[in-house]
Amino acid sequence: MEEEKKQPQYDWSRFVKRVNINTDPHKAYQSWATPKGLENWFLRKAVFTRERLMLKPEADLKAGDEYEWYWHGWPDEMVEKGRVLEANGRDRFGFSFGKAGNVTISVKKEQGQLLVELLQEEIPLDDYSRYLYHLGCSTGWVFYMTNLKSVLEGGPDLRNRDVNLKNVITA
Repeated sequence: MEEEKKQPQYDWSRFVKRVNINTDPHKAYQSWATPKGLENWFLRKAVFTRERLMLKPEADLKAGDEYEWYWHGWPDEMVEKGRVLEANGRDRFGFSFGKAGNVTISVKKEQGQLLVELLQEEIPLDDYSRYLYHLGCSTGWVFYMTNLKSVLEGGPDLRNRDVNLKNVITA
């Protein structure tokens, strides 16, 4: 009798997305670790506070800073709130991402190229979370990391800015 082959177990609690970008490592890091950097490719508005004081757009973010994020193509009622978990000033930046878990960004060199790697983990394992947070966030990060590459390499900003245009992959 042929032994039944077992399928590998898929880990729905995490995923990794990576993109190579032709840019300076510090610029890649600052794109995540300053409010202005995040608004340049990801968010319509990034409001950060430290000890209840609003930070300037150029501020270097630190662990413990709190945020409110607003996206192009979505009304203000669609706000994400969270906290910076890690910010080493060079190559690692992490933040809570609501019920969708935590995200850690690493900027590193590989095969002579600069890579930005995103790890989203601690995703809940119920069916709703698998669909909305694992599949949904994974798909969203593919777009936003592609946009990060485009913007940092001097290309166009690909985000939808029209709140009336619905169900597009660019928002």
